[in-house]
Amino acid sequence: MPRAGLSTAAVVDAALAHVDKKGVEALTLAAVAEHTGVAAPSLYKHVRNLAELRRLLAVRALEEITGRLASAVMGRSGDDAVGALMRAWRAYASEHPNRYSMLPPDPLADPVLAEPGRRMLEVALAVLRGYGLGGAAAIHATRSIRAAMHGFASLEAAGGFGLSEDLDLSYDQLCEMVTAGLRRLAEANSPS
Repeated sequence: MPRAGLSTAAVVDAALAHVDKKGVEALTLAAVAEHTGVAAPSLYKHVRNLAELRRLLAVRALEEITGRLASAVMGRSGDDAVGALMRAWRAYASEHPNRYSMLPPDPLADPVLAEPGRRMLEVALAVLRGYGLGGAAAIHATRSIRAAMHGFASLEAAGGFGLSEDLDLSYDQLCEMVTAGLRRLAEANSPS
């Protein structure tokens, strides 16, 4: 009989709390069981194994960051939307570095992660429609924006910016560089 109140969602919540506190590398079923107050075999009623739990955590992280991105860009367009998207991405990575590290590099390749991955992609594509970009041009632009956001967030999380200059100003400059590039791309792709 499953413990009252314990569900797959509760197991994921407990695992996320553990990851937030101890890091992804410390995630084990035994640690999650201890956090939930059950024996490790009891978790198998809710998740098949550690690999499935990690995928469920990745789904949750994708859903969380996508929600943040969608809220940030709502009612905005063009440079304002891209700046909001980029700042929301960095904020999530800064607030939840361990969860952020669980975001898969290619969620669309995994059937469990594909749907939340598509929702995240749709947010970016909607923003790029404000520049008149669609099709292959929008995919290339999305990849570029993602590389810029992820690169900065990953370096920041790893302590890769040791110089004293203000990181917020550096990120603002990155946002300006990205939006300037998008404007040029939009001009190049506009029908003449």
